[in-house]
Amino acid sequence: MSTFQAPKGTYDLIPPDSARFLAVREAISAPLKRSGYGYIETPGFENVELFARGVGESTDIVTKEMYAFETKGGDRLALRPEGTASVLRAALEANLHKAGNLPVKLWYSGSYYRYERPQKGRYRHFSQVGAEAIGAEDPALDAELIVLADDAYHSLGLREFRILLNSLGDKECRPVYRAALQEFLRGLDLDEDTLRRAEINPLRVLDDKREAVQKQLADAPLLRDYLCDGCKAYHEEVRALLTAQGVAYEDDPRLVRGLDYYTRTTFEFVHDGLGSQSAVGGGGRYDGLSEMIGGPALPSVGWALGVDRTVLALEAEGVTLELPAATSVFAVPLGEEARRVLFAKVTELRRAGIAADFSFGSKGLKGAMKNANRSGARFTLVVGERDLAEGVAQLKDMESGEQGPVRLDDILTTLQERLA
Repeated sequence: MSTFQAPKGTYDLIPPDSARFLAVREAISAPLKRSGYGYIETPGFENVELFARGVGESTDIVTKEMYAFETKGGDRLALRPEGTASVLRAALEANLHKAGNLPVKLWYSGSYYRYERPQKGRYRHFSQVGAEAIGAEDPALDAELIVLADDAYHSLGLREFRILLNSLGDKECRPVYRAALQEFLRGLDLDEDTLRRAEINPLRVLDDKREAVQKQLADAPLLRDYLCDGCKAYHEEVRALLTAQGVAYEDDPRLVRGLDYYTRTTFEFVHDGLGSQSAVGGGGRYDGLSEMIGGPALPSVGWALGVDRTVLALEAEGVTLELPAATSVFAVPLGEEARRVLFAKVTELRRAGIAADFSFGSKGLKGAMKNANRSGARFTLVVGERDLAEGVAQLKDMESGEQGPVRLDDILTTLQERLA
């Protein structure tokens, strides 16, 4: 056994379970690829200030959960705790917004890091697929992203998730609500840290998960009662577009999400089969984030969906994904000449798009056939000296047990027909 183990709160993805994670990533990204979103990949660490400005200095992510460190050169860096700020930074640095085709539509997939108490569905290292549409203010864009995520989840077979929807207003109406909320919070019995947070960003208090705090928030003013006419009309259009496309959602006037950059549309995908960590993904509009990190005004919207939590949601519903076979054909050579011939045939099969594997090492027939069984291959090819002399291989159907000779020159076409 190795002396080392994965760090606390992290996990390794290994076969065969890793195939489910790959399938989830592919299912989430597929609707995005069909909708004009291009792939982007950013570094695993960024300047600390990028997240402090964008995510918000009063958020738990920045104050408690971010892995921050100083380099030998004196730079203050942080492992990325979320994807949006990094993607927007990269888009601005590459001047994608100046190409003349807005919105810039990007999708990404990767690992993110937050220092928090590990529990099922909440890890210190986690995987997400995300999408961002940068540079356009249009309720149809907000609706498009929600529809694409909804389509992705349904394509996986998920049925028991819910979409929570809210509007957080904008720079015109949010300050009025902020003042009313602060006045309300000052009258509650809250600890000093929470009261301090209420003065910096009172919406963060609404996101407090502690039961003692939530009980006191029952009569808190709701942002929807303070929305300006522009935000009301925008939100109604998002709702109407979703309804027209048959996307079910629930209005949640208390939904604020955990990041400071959200404005107007905000949404969350939740699955009640996951217990306390019910959110499987979420996002919203962040019209002021570009300016927060030193860029021009670029109204934008996006989301991130948790791959690991989506896998847990599939398990909670008992959904089994139909995964392609890792190996369709397993080749067993008996003798050196057979090894050379079958290796060439395996290469030919792979180049033709057939998943094929080979019995490596000096195993006898019994040991090689055990490996063939473990591989899950539908067919096994066995070639010995007598087979070579006759120009054939023995093809065994591992499901039916039927076995018979097939000419070496016909192996590819025979397997293509039987695997079709």
